[in-house]
Amino acid sequence: MNDVARLAGVSIKTVSRVVNDEPGVHPSTAERVLAAIDQLGFRRNLSARNLRRGSSTGTIGLVLEDVGNPFYSGVTRAVEEIARLRGRQVISGSSDEDPGRERELALEFCSRRVDGLLIVPAGLQHSYLVPEMRAGTPVVFLDRPAGDVVADTVLVDNIGGTVEAVTHLAAHGHRRIAFLGDAPDIFTANERLRGYREGCVRAGIGYHEELVAMGPHDENSVATTLKRLQTMREPATAVVAGNNRITVHILRSLAGVAERPALVGFDDFELADLLSPPVTVIAHDASALGKAATDLLFARLDGDNSPPRRVVLPVRLVPRGSGEVHA
Repeated sequence: MNDVARLAGVSIKTVSRVVNDEPGVHPSTAERVLAAIDQLGFRRNLSARNLRRGSSTGTIGLVLEDVGNPFYSGVTRAVEEIARLRGRQVISGSSDEDPGRERELALEFCSRRVDGLLIVPAGLQHSYLVPEMRAGTPVVFLDRPAGDVVADTVLVDNIGGTVEAVTHLAAHGHRRIAFLGDAPDIFTANERLRGYREGCVRAGIGYHEELVAMGPHDENSVATTLKRLQTMREPATAVVAGNNRITVHILRSLAGVAERPALVGFDDFELADLLSPPVTVIAHDASALGKAATDLLFARLDGDNSPPRRVVLPVRLVPRGSGEVHA
């Protein structure tokens, strides 16, 4: 501002009035100031300005598992759209399922004085957020709940989804239904395993430990698991995949294989309807998850002091062909 004032031949106070669109500046003087601003490339530090005034910094923080995952890209897009309508910008980062990285990102966002936090938790310890929450920073957890704090949470019906997947396959005559899930210490993976067990009981086919393979998985581990499942004395005739990435690994492993097991994947994914056969999925709307969590965050920012809420969004079976193969 000193440089702008010097170039325009005015006081710093006059520059401040022009920048903040305050009255009392002659039009010709304001024109000189704006020309100096353009020439010098001056930009207001909005964060510093807002902090001095004790108001919003105009940002919210978003901590995801992996921004490269198409599912979380959909979540991010929904968050950004609502934030933009509310005059906020979103700063985000990926935890890569590392609790230490999650904590680092969350506290870094808090140090930048974000107005609120949206977190897909990687760990089970979130007491590090208690001082921030007590200071008035609203926090909403999405896709998974917090471990040791009570806070707003938005989830999807993981158990109901895998129950439906198993009963759907059983209705097509399958009795040996396998489940490939993510690491069991991840909330969504554990809940979907619970749904698989419950689905087996409801379908009257029994739960068999040898048909379950929990991760973390990569393409090689999935290929090895499928080979084991298909060469057992009583091979699996159908598979439930615990998330979109596992589904893709399964499809790659089965490429060129004539006799494939029936397949239902949890999470829809791009081009699933164009494959041969098209992939049957348990679908839930990533944008709905992001929207519900962001709406809840802004409700808190608007002064909603009601007790923490737990919102569970529905899922739906989308039959396309891969899950309708009869045993």
